[in-house]
Amino acid sequence: MVRDRHEELEAILVLGTLGAPRRAGLRGRRGKRVEDAGAEPVPTTRATVIRPHPFNSSEEAERWLARQRKQADPREEELDHAAAILNRALHAHRVASADPAVPDVSPARALVIRLGFGDGEAVAEGRYAAAWELPRERLRTRRSMEAPEQRFAELLTRREEALPAEDLVLRARADLDAGREREAALQARVALESLLTSLPAQSPDREPLEEQREPVAQAANAALSGELDGELAEAMHGAVQRMEAALRRRRLGA
Repeated sequence: MVRDRHEELEAILVLGTLGAPRRAGLRGRRGKRVEDAGAEPVPTTRATVIRPHPFNSSEEAERWLARQRKQADPREEELDHAAAILNRALHAHRVASADPAVPDVSPARALVIRLGFGDGEAVAEGRYAAAWELPRERLRTRRSMEAPEQRFAELLTRREEALPAEDLVLRARADLDAGREREAALQARVALESLLTSLPAQSPDREPLEEQREPVAQAANAALSGELDGELAEAMHGAVQRMEAALRRRRLGA
């Protein structure tokens, strides 16, 4: 069960492993000789996020499912909420196991996404009274004017160096998307200083970003002792968006 900051039940999260059995660790084994390095079967994790309160009737549930199929905004809201619940669990696992390699997830990287309803125990096992599987094209990340494949090659071959601020801003964005505003504020402060150091003096983004220094510093200081209030949180969200825009313009200009 997943609870919010007020200890109210927010969702029920069910995790299960499907498919191939988990491979044993390599520690203490001598390994084996291979001639054909074929694909290795791997397990698949199924995460089911169940709303804490049931529908009042099957008709209400049917209307909800029809709305998810026809309207993008309610569907995106459901997917974002489910991803946030799962990422909260992954964050807890990452901290509890002290394993920095545990990643966050996004709907765009899911193998399959299904929206449906049914009996609680049946849904937890993947059986629905009615469900809809999103087509793959709905899960693709939107393309932009940028050419990530080309830049990937340039970074890999060291024809271009990534700015430290790029990774720091990405971490701040990941924290924001996962609802970790305190962590995002601390990341944003370092990211902003790093980005300002990297921008040329004549950059049109320098002055707007300089104006973000004080609110970002206030948000970071507040994050050290507790949750951010609405005004500081909004300012910090805006600062991260400005940093993202500045980095985007730099990439396009390059």
